Amino acid sequence: MSRKNDAFYFDGFKSSARCAHRASVLLIDVMNDFEPTRLEERMKDMHRIEQEADDIRHGMMDELVTAFITPFDREDIGRLSQTLDDVTDGIEGVLHRMYYDNVTAMRQDALDMAGMIVTACEQMVALFDELPKFRRSKSIRQRVFAINRIEQDIDRAYIGAMRTLHTTCVDPMQVFAWHEVYTHLERCADACEHVADVVDGIVMKNN
Repeated sequence: MSRKNDAFYFDGFKSSARCAHRASVLLIDVMNDFEPTRLEERMKDMHRIEQEADDIRHGMMDELVTAFITPFDREDIGRLSQTLDDVTDGIEGVLHRMYYDNVTAMRQDALDMAGMIVTACEQMVALFDELPKFRRSKSIRQRVFAINRIEQDIDRAYIGAMRTLHTTCVDPMQVFAWHEVYTHLERCADACEHVADVVDGIVMKNN
């Protein structure tokens, strides 16, 4: 019975990580082939992924209420589920900012940041593939460190992008719009790092 329960939570985490990865791929696809007139349509595609992620989290929380045995502390399961959902929410938020603030043309440094977020989400998927073996896995901490390094790289890219924006862009509305987009991209990286740190704490607590 405990093995079945454990599999339910681990599968839920894997599915949540895959939602975040799909959201990141959709985001960079939108940015690579940027058409402002299609943003509303693509937001609907993104929202379907976000809704799927929400459904996964809600299903896990419903099960957690009545579960007798869990693979680790209930509070940690709830926290990890929420932090995973935050990644998908954050990626959706980037697309919203582009739409709300009327971004009309793509910038290369934003594409670079979005590409790094895709890589961070790929590492998250690999991390959660390993999580069921957390007591004996040799690679979980390597995945955690990889996500931490990507977050640091995005922080540096964010600083450079903001500096370039404020020293070269003469349209105040586009400065405002891109300030928001860059900030939301950087927050996505923070959300990925938060997931990795929560996993790291769970592994350390339970080994």
